[in-house]
Amino acid sequence: MWRFLVLLTISLYLTSFLNAQEKRESHYELYGGYTLLSNSFNGKPGATQPLNGGEFAIAFPAWHNLRFTIDVYSIRGSNLNAQQHAIFITGGGKYSHRVGKVNVFGEALLGDVGINRYWGPNSLPGQTASLTAFLGGGIDTPVSRRFAFRLAGGYQYTNFFLVQSVSDPIPYQFPGEPNNFARIASGVVWKF
Repeated sequence: MWRFLVLLTISLYLTSFLNAQEKRESHYELYGGYTLLSNSFNGKPGATQPLNGGEFAIAFPAWHNLRFTIDVYSIRGSNLNAQQHAIFITGGGKYSHRVGKVNVFGEALLGDVGINRYWGPNSLPGQTASLTAFLGGGIDTPVSRRFAFRLAGGYQYTNFFLVQSVSDPIPYQFPGEPNNFARIASGVVWKF
């Protein structure tokens, strides 16, 4: 009987020790990767061209699976004889949940986007700054203890308008000018 109690006590102690070790501490997440936007800013119907570029994000340690994240990405491309170079700076919340070995997350971001002056069709002038919002999610698949591969996507909103001229910046919108975009991204996450 004495041996049974000792073994029972040791096994209970070991299981509680292993459960305590299994609980993961929260880390910062640093992400870098590729981003594709579904259309150009002057992409009217019949003349659409996707834009692509690079992305960088940092997510702060989680509190109840919720993280504050800052996301910056730049996209480039051309459509209708106009170059388009935009940079998005957003921040917001990211909620993640572990399913097996993968981490599934959803995020909502709000911020600012800036673009070059002559982005309109045939290089017409346009507004250079706009509010932007992103709603999406994705999965992080672990590659090692500190690194994961991320595949993400979602809905991006911007509100750019063309202007009459640089000296008279009265905004107007041409028929079919897009404000709603799809965005996909993939890259590497480093947890530190």
